[in-house]
Amino acid sequence: MVLKFILFIVLGFILLIKGADFFVDGAVAVATKLGIPHIVVGLTIVAFGTSAPEAAVSIKSALAGVNGIAVGNVLGSNLINVLVILGLTSCVVTLNFKEDTVKIDLPFLIAVSILLPVLGLTFHAITLPVGLLFWALLIGYLTFLVKKAISTEMDEDENQKELNPALIVLFILGGIAAIILGSNLAVEGARGIASMLGVSDRVIGLTVVALGTSLPELMTSLTAARKGNADIAVGNIVGSNLFNILFILGTTSLIRPIPFGPEYLVDSVLGIVAVTLLFVFAAMGRKLKRVHGVIFIVIYSVYLYFLIRG
Repeated sequence: MVLKFILFIVLGFILLIKGADFFVDGAVAVATKLGIPHIVVGLTIVAFGTSAPEAAVSIKSALAGVNGIAVGNVLGSNLINVLVILGLTSCVVTLNFKEDTVKIDLPFLIAVSILLPVLGLTFHAITLPVGLLFWALLIGYLTFLVKKAISTEMDEDENQKELNPALIVLFILGGIAAIILGSNLAVEGARGIASMLGVSDRVIGLTVVALGTSLPELMTSLTAARKGNADIAVGNIVGSNLFNILFILGTTSLIRPIPFGPEYLVDSVLGIVAVTLLFVFAAMGRKLKRVHGVIFIVIYSVYLYFLIRG
Protein backbone atom coordinates (compact mmCIF):
# COMPACT_ATOMS: atom_id res chain seq x y z
CA MET A 1 0.00 0.00 0.00
CA VAL A 2 2.79 2.42 0.93
CA LEU A 3 4.59 1.57 -2.33
CA LYS A 4 1.49 2.54 -4.29
CA PHE A 5 1.30 5.93 -2.57
CA ILE A 6 5.00 6.55 -3.23
CA LEU A 7 4.51 5.63 -6.90
CA PHE A 8 1.62 8.13 -7.10
CA ILE A 9 3.87 10.87 -5.71
CA VAL A 10 6.73 10.12 -8.13
CA LEU A 11 4.45 9.99 -11.20
CA GLY A 12 2.71 13.15 -10.00
CA PHE A 13 5.98 15.06 -9.83
CA ILE A 14 6.98 13.95 -13.33
CA LEU A 15 3.67 15.15 -14.79
CA LEU A 16 3.88 18.42 -12.82
CA ILE A 17 7.37 19.22 -14.08
CA LYS A 18 6.60 18.57 -17.75
CA GLY A 19 3.12 20.12 -17.55
CA ALA A 20 4.48 23.32 -16.01
CA ASP A 21 7.14 23.51 -18.71
CA PHE A 22 4.60 23.38 -21.54
CA PHE A 23 2.10 25.62 -19.71
CA VAL A 24 4.62 28.43 -19.19
CA ASP A 25 5.70 28.29 -22.84
CA GLY A 26 2.06 28.49 -23.93
CA ALA A 27 1.28 31.37 -21.58
CA VAL A 28 4.30 33.36 -22.75
CA ALA A 29 3.26 32.74 -26.35
CA VAL A 30 -0.23 34.10 -25.60
CA ALA A 31 1.26 37.25 -24.11
CA THR A 32 3.52 37.72 -27.12
CA LYS A 33 0.80 37.11 -29.69
CA LEU A 34 -1.77 39.40 -28.04
CA GLY A 35 0.70 42.04 -26.92
CA ILE A 36 -0.21 41.54 -23.25
CA PRO A 37 2.37 42.20 -20.49
CA HIS A 38 3.58 38.97 -18.88
CA ILE A 39 2.55 40.13 -15.40
CA VAL A 40 -1.10 40.31 -16.52
CA VAL A 41 -0.93 36.81 -18.00
CA GLY A 42 0.63 35.57 -14.75
CA LEU A 43 -2.11 37.19 -12.68
CA THR A 44 -4.91 35.69 -14.79
CA ILE A 45 -4.37 32.73 -17.15
CA VAL A 46 -1.47 31.17 -15.26
CA ALA A 47 -2.90 31.90 -11.80
CA PHE A 48 -6.31 30.48 -12.67
CA GLY A 49 -4.80 27.41 -14.31
CA THR A 50 -2.51 26.57 -11.40
CA SER A 51 -5.33 27.19 -8.89
CA ALA A 52 -7.50 24.49 -10.50
CA PRO A 53 -6.36 21.75 -8.05
CA GLU A 54 -7.19 23.94 -5.02
CA ALA A 55 -10.61 24.68 -6.49
CA ALA A 56 -11.36 21.01 -7.13
CA VAL A 57 -10.18 19.87 -3.70
CA SER A 58 -11.85 22.64 -1.67
CA ILE A 59 -15.23 22.47 -3.44
CA LYS A 60 -15.26 18.67 -3.30
CA SER A 61 -14.27 18.70 0.40
CA ALA A 62 -16.92 21.29 1.32
CA LEU A 63 -19.64 19.32 -0.46
CA ALA A 64 -18.51 16.21 1.41
CA GLY A 65 -18.64 18.11 4.70
CA VAL A 66 -14.88 17.92 5.29
CA ASN A 67 -14.59 21.63 6.08
CA GLY A 68 -11.16 21.28 7.70
CA ILE A 69 -9.66 20.38 4.35
CA ALA A 70 -11.75 22.93 2.40
CA VAL A 71 -10.58 25.95 4.44
CA GLY A 72 -7.19 24.54 5.44
CA ASN A 73 -6.34 23.88 1.81
CA VAL A 74 -6.82 27.54 0.86
CA LEU A 75 -5.04 29.00 3.90
CA GLY A 76 -2.24 26.45 3.68
CA SER A 77 -1.80 26.93 -0.07
CA ASN A 78 -1.57 30.69 0.31
CA LEU A 79 1.12 30.31 2.98
CA ILE A 80 3.07 27.85 0.86
CA ASN A 81 2.73 30.04 -2.24
CA VAL A 82 4.46 33.00 -0.56
CA LEU A 83 6.77 31.45 2.04
CA VAL A 84 7.85 28.30 0.21
CA ILE A 85 7.36 28.87 -3.52
CA LEU A 86 8.53 32.49 -3.72
CA GLY A 87 11.10 31.63 -1.05
CA LEU A 88 12.59 28.78 -3.10
CA THR A 89 12.26 30.67 -6.39
CA SER A 90 14.06 33.75 -5.05
CA CYS A 91 16.85 31.47 -3.78
CA VAL A 92 17.34 30.26 -7.35
CA VAL A 93 17.04 33.63 -9.12
CA THR A 94 16.38 37.22 -8.01
CA LEU A 95 12.77 38.19 -8.78
CA ASN A 96 12.04 41.68 -10.05
CA PHE A 97 8.73 43.40 -9.28
CA LYS A 98 6.84 45.80 -11.53
CA GLU A 99 5.72 49.12 -10.03
CA ASP A 100 2.02 48.23 -10.41
CA THR A 101 2.59 44.94 -8.57
CA VAL A 102 3.98 46.78 -5.56
CA LYS A 103 1.50 49.68 -5.62
CA ILE A 104 -1.70 47.83 -6.62
CA ASP A 105 -1.62 44.03 -6.72
CA LEU A 106 0.15 43.35 -3.42
CA PRO A 107 -1.86 45.93 -1.38
CA PHE A 108 -5.06 44.41 -2.80
CA LEU A 109 -3.86 40.93 -1.80
CA ILE A 110 -3.11 42.17 1.73
CA ALA A 111 -6.61 43.70 1.99
CA VAL A 112 -8.26 40.46 0.81
CA SER A 113 -6.10 38.39 3.19
CA ILE A 114 -7.30 40.56 6.10
CA LEU A 115 -10.92 40.50 4.93
CA LEU A 116 -11.10 36.68 5.00
CA PRO A 117 -10.54 36.12 8.77
CA VAL A 118 -12.42 39.30 9.73
CA LEU A 119 -15.60 38.20 7.92
CA GLY A 120 -15.08 34.52 8.67
CA LEU A 121 -14.73 35.02 12.42
CA THR A 122 -17.50 37.66 12.52
CA PHE A 123 -20.08 35.33 10.95
CA HIS A 124 -18.39 32.10 12.14
CA ALA A 125 -18.51 30.96 8.51
CA ILE A 126 -17.91 31.99 4.92
CA THR A 127 -21.57 32.63 4.15
CA LEU A 128 -23.50 33.36 0.95
CA PRO A 129 -23.25 37.19 1.34
CA VAL A 130 -19.50 36.87 1.94
CA GLY A 131 -19.19 34.68 -1.13
CA LEU A 132 -21.06 37.25 -3.23
CA LEU A 133 -18.74 39.98 -1.92
CA PHE A 134 -15.70 37.89 -2.83
CA TRP A 135 -17.05 37.37 -6.34
CA ALA A 136 -17.74 41.11 -6.73
CA LEU A 137 -14.15 41.88 -5.71
CA LEU A 138 -12.82 39.26 -8.11
CA ILE A 139 -14.84 40.61 -11.05
CA GLY A 140 -13.75 44.16 -10.23
CA TYR A 141 -10.10 43.13 -10.06
CA LEU A 142 -10.27 41.18 -13.34
CA THR A 143 -11.95 44.15 -15.03
CA PHE A 144 -9.10 46.36 -13.83
CA LEU A 145 -6.52 43.91 -15.21
CA VAL A 146 -8.23 43.75 -18.60
CA LYS A 147 -8.30 47.55 -18.85
CA LYS A 148 -4.65 47.70 -17.81
CA ALA A 149 -3.72 45.10 -20.43
CA ILE A 150 -5.49 47.08 -23.16
CA SER A 151 -3.75 50.32 -22.25
CA THR A 152 -0.29 48.84 -21.59
CA GLU A 153 2.23 48.03 -24.28
CA MET A 154 4.60 45.10 -23.95
CA ASP A 155 8.15 45.87 -22.98
CA GLU A 156 10.68 45.19 -25.68
CA ASP A 157 12.43 42.55 -23.59
CA GLU A 158 9.19 40.60 -23.29
CA ASN A 159 9.11 39.75 -26.98
CA GLN A 160 9.55 36.05 -27.57
CA LYS A 161 9.49 33.75 -30.59
CA GLU A 162 5.88 33.17 -31.59
CA LEU A 163 4.30 29.72 -31.59
CA ASN A 164 1.71 28.38 -33.98
CA PRO A 165 -1.82 29.06 -32.57
CA ALA A 166 -2.58 25.33 -32.55
CA LEU A 167 0.61 24.67 -30.58
CA ILE A 168 -0.27 27.43 -28.11
CA VAL A 169 -3.64 25.78 -27.39
CA LEU A 170 -1.97 22.36 -27.14
CA PHE A 171 0.73 23.67 -24.79
CA ILE A 172 -1.74 25.43 -22.48
CA LEU A 173 -4.47 22.77 -22.37
CA GLY A 174 -2.01 19.89 -22.33
CA GLY A 175 0.07 21.61 -19.68
CA ILE A 176 -2.96 22.26 -17.46
CA ALA A 177 -4.15 18.66 -17.90
CA ALA A 178 -0.73 17.29 -16.93
CA ILE A 179 -0.52 19.70 -13.98
CA ILE A 180 -3.95 18.73 -12.63
CA LEU A 181 -3.40 15.00 -13.14
CA GLY A 182 0.05 15.19 -11.60
CA SER A 183 -1.27 17.21 -8.67
CA ASN A 184 -4.10 14.73 -8.06
CA LEU A 185 -1.68 11.80 -8.06
CA ALA A 186 0.73 13.57 -5.71
CA VAL A 187 -2.08 14.62 -3.35
CA GLU A 188 -3.61 11.13 -3.26
CA GLY A 189 -0.23 9.61 -2.50
CA ALA A 190 0.61 12.12 0.23
CA ARG A 191 -2.92 12.01 1.69
CA GLY A 192 -2.78 8.22 1.83
CA ILE A 193 0.49 8.24 3.75
CA ALA A 194 -0.78 11.00 6.09
CA SER A 195 -4.01 9.11 6.79
CA MET A 196 -2.03 6.02 7.71
CA LEU A 197 -0.24 8.16 10.30
CA GLY A 198 -3.57 9.35 11.79
CA VAL A 199 -3.26 13.09 11.06
CA SER A 200 -6.35 15.35 11.53
CA ASP A 201 -8.32 16.91 8.65
CA ARG A 202 -7.20 20.45 9.56
CA VAL A 203 -3.51 19.51 9.62
CA ILE A 204 -3.86 17.47 6.42
CA GLY A 205 -5.57 20.43 4.75
CA LEU A 206 -2.95 22.93 5.92
CA THR A 207 0.03 20.75 5.02
CA VAL A 208 -0.29 17.67 2.82
CA VAL A 209 -3.23 18.78 0.67
CA ALA A 210 -2.07 22.41 0.58
CA LEU A 211 1.41 21.40 -0.52
CA GLY A 212 0.04 18.96 -3.06
CA THR A 213 -2.35 21.44 -4.64
CA SER A 214 0.38 24.11 -4.60
CA LEU A 215 2.74 21.95 -6.64
CA PRO A 216 1.45 23.49 -9.90
CA GLU A 217 2.33 26.99 -8.61
CA LEU A 218 5.72 25.72 -7.44
CA MET A 219 6.68 24.08 -10.73
CA THR A 220 5.20 26.91 -12.84
CA SER A 221 6.97 29.67 -10.88
CA LEU A 222 10.31 27.86 -10.81
CA THR A 223 10.06 27.06 -14.51
CA ALA A 224 9.05 30.62 -15.41
CA ALA A 225 11.89 32.09 -13.33
CA ARG A 226 14.39 29.66 -14.84
CA LYS A 227 13.30 30.76 -18.33
CA GLY A 228 13.70 34.42 -17.44
CA ASN A 229 9.98 35.17 -17.08
CA ALA A 230 9.98 36.55 -13.53
CA ASP A 231 6.75 38.47 -14.16
CA ILE A 232 4.87 35.21 -14.71
CA ALA A 233 6.48 33.67 -11.61
CA VAL A 234 5.42 36.61 -9.41
CA GLY A 235 2.02 37.11 -11.04
CA ASN A 236 1.30 33.40 -10.70
CA ILE A 237 1.67 33.52 -6.91
CA VAL A 238 -0.12 36.85 -6.32
CA GLY A 239 -2.94 35.86 -8.66
CA SER A 240 -3.23 32.34 -7.23
CA ASN A 241 -3.59 33.66 -3.67
CA LEU A 242 -6.33 36.04 -4.81
CA PHE A 243 -8.12 33.28 -6.74
CA ASN A 244 -7.85 30.91 -3.76
CA ILE A 245 -9.74 33.32 -1.51
CA LEU A 246 -12.06 35.18 -3.86
CA PHE A 247 -12.89 32.45 -6.39
CA ILE A 248 -12.51 29.16 -4.51
CA LEU A 249 -13.96 30.14 -1.12
CA GLY A 250 -16.39 32.54 -2.81
CA THR A 251 -17.70 29.83 -5.15
CA THR A 252 -17.79 27.16 -2.45
CA SER A 253 -19.80 29.41 -0.12
CA LEU A 254 -22.39 29.91 -2.87
CA ILE A 255 -23.02 26.16 -2.68
CA ARG A 256 -23.02 25.87 1.12
CA PRO A 257 -21.67 27.93 4.06
CA ILE A 258 -18.15 27.00 5.14
CA PRO A 259 -17.60 27.01 8.94
CA PHE A 260 -14.69 29.28 9.91
CA GLY A 261 -13.68 28.87 13.55
CA PRO A 262 -11.03 30.49 15.78
CA GLU A 263 -8.70 27.54 15.11
CA TYR A 264 -7.87 29.24 11.80
CA LEU A 265 -6.87 32.56 13.40
CA VAL A 266 -3.15 31.76 13.66
CA ASP A 267 -3.01 30.48 10.08
CA SER A 268 -4.87 33.55 8.81
CA VAL A 269 -2.67 35.99 10.74
CA LEU A 270 0.48 34.30 9.45
CA GLY A 271 -0.93 34.58 5.93
CA ILE A 272 -1.38 38.33 6.44
CA VAL A 273 2.15 38.62 7.85
CA ALA A 274 3.54 36.68 4.88
CA VAL A 275 1.99 38.88 2.18
CA THR A 276 2.86 42.03 4.17
CA LEU A 277 6.49 40.91 4.35
CA LEU A 278 6.38 40.21 0.62
CA PHE A 279 5.13 43.75 0.05
CA VAL A 280 7.87 45.23 2.26
CA PHE A 281 10.63 43.21 0.58
CA ALA A 282 9.27 44.02 -2.90
CA ALA A 283 9.08 47.74 -2.07
CA MET A 284 12.76 47.71 -1.06
CA GLY A 285 14.38 47.97 -4.46
CA ARG A 286 11.64 46.15 -6.41
CA LYS A 287 13.47 42.83 -5.91
CA LEU A 288 13.05 39.59 -3.98
CA LYS A 289 16.54 38.30 -3.24
CA ARG A 290 18.00 35.09 -1.84
CA VAL A 291 18.16 36.51 1.70
CA HIS A 292 14.41 37.22 1.54
CA GLY A 293 13.78 33.70 0.30
CA VAL A 294 15.74 32.23 3.20
CA ILE A 295 13.70 34.31 5.68
CA PHE A 296 10.46 33.03 4.12
CA ILE A 297 11.57 29.40 4.29
CA VAL A 298 12.69 29.73 7.93
CA ILE A 299 9.33 31.27 8.89
CA TYR A 300 7.42 28.44 7.22
CA SER A 301 9.67 25.79 8.80
CA VAL A 302 8.96 27.17 12.29
CA TYR A 303 5.22 27.34 11.54
CA LEU A 304 5.20 23.77 10.22
CA TYR A 305 7.07 22.51 13.30
CA PHE A 306 4.55 23.97 15.74
CA LEU A 307 1.59 22.96 13.55
CA ILE A 308 2.62 19.30 13.48
CA ARG A 309 3.70 19.35 17.12
CA GLY A 310 0.37 20.88 18.14
